[in-house]
Amino acid sequence: MRSIGDAAYLDVDLTKGTVTARVLPESIYRLYPGGSALATYLLLQEMPAGADPLGPDNILVCAVSPLANLPIAGISRMTIAAKSPLTGAIGDSQSGGYFPAELKKAGWDAILVRGRSERPVYLAIHNDKADLRPADHLWGKITGEALDAIHAEFDPKAEVIQIGPAGENLVRFAAVISMLNRANGRTGMGAVMGAKQLKAIAVRGTKRAHLVDPEGVKALASSITARLKENPEVTGLGKYGTAGAVNAQNEAGGLPTRAFQTGHFTTAEKISGETMYDTILKERDTCYSCAVKCKRVVAVDGRVDPKYGGPEYETIATFGSYCGIDDLTAVAEANQLCNMYGLDTISCGATVAFAMEMVEKGILTAADTGDPDLKWGNAAAMLRLVKRIAHREFIGDLLAEGTARAARQLGRGAEQYVVAVKGNDLPAHMPRVKRSLALIYAVNPFGADHQSSEHDFVTAFPMDHWMRKPLNQVGQFPMMDATELSLDKVRFALVTQQFYSITDTLGLCQFVWGPAWQVFGPNDVVALLKAAYGWDCSLFELMQAGERRINLMKVFNVREGLTRADDRLPDRLFEAIPDGPSRGLKVTRAELEAALDAYYAMAGWNQAGVPTGGKLDALQLSWAKTLLPTV
Repeated sequence: MRSIGDAAYLDVDLTKGTVTARVLPESIYRLYPGGSALATYLLLQEMPAGADPLGPDNILVCAVSPLANLPIAGISRMTIAAKSPLTGAIGDSQSGGYFPAELKKAGWDAILVRGRSERPVYLAIHNDKADLRPADHLWGKITGEALDAIHAEFDPKAEVIQIGPAGENLVRFAAVISMLNRANGRTGMGAVMGAKQLKAIAVRGTKRAHLVDPEGVKALASSITARLKENPEVTGLGKYGTAGAVNAQNEAGGLPTRAFQTGHFTTAEKISGETMYDTILKERDTCYSCAVKCKRVVAVDGRVDPKYGGPEYETIATFGSYCGIDDLTAVAEANQLCNMYGLDTISCGATVAFAMEMVEKGILTAADTGDPDLKWGNAAAMLRLVKRIAHREFIGDLLAEGTARAARQLGRGAEQYVVAVKGNDLPAHMPRVKRSLALIYAVNPFGADHQSSEHDFVTAFPMDHWMRKPLNQVGQFPMMDATELSLDKVRFALVTQQFYSITDTLGLCQFVWGPAWQVFGPNDVVALLKAAYGWDCSLFELMQAGERRINLMKVFNVREGLTRADDRLPDRLFEAIPDGPSRGLKVTRAELEAALDAYYAMAGWNQAGVPTGGKLDALQLSWAKTLLPTV
């Protein structure tokens, strides 16, 4: 019998064609309370070491949290995790929208998928009922067509996550798409679904959240109106979306341009959030129960359909400044293609930029690419290449392997131009300008990620600044320059990584819930869990849960053969920026190694980057010691 604090999940065996309901007791769920922590725990429990990421032994987990369907902003997020076909390490990706809340409304905290189907299928869930259905007629369809078909044959109100042709073609950075414009984009989870011949998961839920203290949740939820009025950062985010960061990043010399060669794009204004707002923006979209409304919906007659949403900051940078392109309509069209075909916009844009640089350096020729116009600034060539990658056509077949694998196959010095960590392409924030990201990009278990810690700009404010007050709840840090990587900056990176880790576990939007500039702070997370779920926890317990998740992911990687040598940065970051406001800035190899030593020591890991037995014991992970070669 399931109690109120237990977690329920579906165990889907595609090889056998079965769907089984299972329960995790509260004693386990409290340690791994949803999202990324729960997903990683299940992977380590159920997946054998050394599994082929594109083979039947790989396991894919979709996990939400106890908070996913609450009537409050920023709680409808889901993690999808598996062994990554892009990196060979833990794969981890988050998305928002309405699917996470709908899955929780159906009564499920997670879905575990194992095996491989002999034919394409999709999983249909209606509250307590779940079954596998044929998807041969959906295979090959773009996401918009497949969504219409699933709505017609299953339920028009169902929320759907799905792969497009890129996932079916095993593009190693294929995404999982929901609502046609939300993506579990990073680390190739779409390719894992494609390898399993799982086209989609559709869910319809009608169950209501059972709140321990409804008035407490209501009071916290209703406070957002006043909080937004006092918060210029989040109100600006609502107006301009994440694209509002384009001009600010460029002015600081931190807008990656021409594959991170520089941080300043002279025509950045043309692709900025302000320009989008004034030109192609049709409306502002939002996620379940969220008042911020930061999602973009854009339209351009004959080229960009608003149902595919609009580009985020990362997408604008990767298809814009990364590639030397200042055509906003072309960037929006690239975003649409990625949502149609199911591609991670960050890795896809970075891969196009990599190909352009390979042409510039003479490592690829027009004969290799099949496109004489593939060069910096050519928007038409960029769009052609996105389609070729999705379909694995011509040079797209090589690039669909990701920049790291493509470079190894190319040879001729191509590997020195890869801008990735563990094979995961860098997002659009410059570690040469935001120095703590140099460390976090290196140590993050699933490769370079900009949403795994707080950014350096917060530490430039005095202790009594309004942005600093929430941060003071998790740690006291002196004022620091963004471009230094001191011991205090290492501690800042680690502590905020632990807090961001709990947001990825509890499925909290980091634009709403965070340790600094966001609407709700760390102590509000504690209050929400108590009011909604009755967990009388402390902030210390939550921080420890975030730390537990990081250590679980590290254990996964060590088990799969990753070492300290994988915690390294691409060569480009050690080169000085040649121009613009950040001219001369670079990361040095010596400071990175010193920061790694300090981070490992603070984290309770040995100097090989392996969690010690004492640390695992302290985090109630003693069972995980058996998965490590040494402790």
